[in-house]
Amino acid sequence: MEPNGISASLQDYLEAILNLSRQAETVRVTDIAQELNLAKASVAQALALLKEQDLIRQERYGPVELTEKGRHYALVIESRHKILLGFLVEVLGVNRQTAEKDACLMEHAVSAETMDKLVDFLEKRGLRFT
Repeated sequence: MEPNGISASLQDYLEAILNLSRQAETVRVTDIAQELNLAKASVAQALALLKEQDLIRQERYGPVELTEKGRHYALVIESRHKILLGFLVEVLGVNRQTAEKDACLMEHAVSAETMDKLVDFLEKRGLRFT
């Protein structure tokens, strides 16, 4: 299951929810808005889309939880980010700040085939970034 069918913006929400759920017992709309630097109304709209796709659970005004499918997608996105970030910083020598921005852009667009080839390339050189 690849998250490529989900918009980059919604992928960012999944990744943010995953990160926030590791920091606190509950994740609220306010937390997500703050994390992504967005208005709560924008977050509420995006969450409605994620709920329609069975990627999150949320009762009206309640905490946000990833479904099993949503958690899987979020972990895939997070893994892609770590691999791309490590490649950019450790192999190409890109400064970390630039690499963070680039990895975030790339993680949404790269195909599964390209990610597999990149992982193979890195593993053959004894590098792992997950």
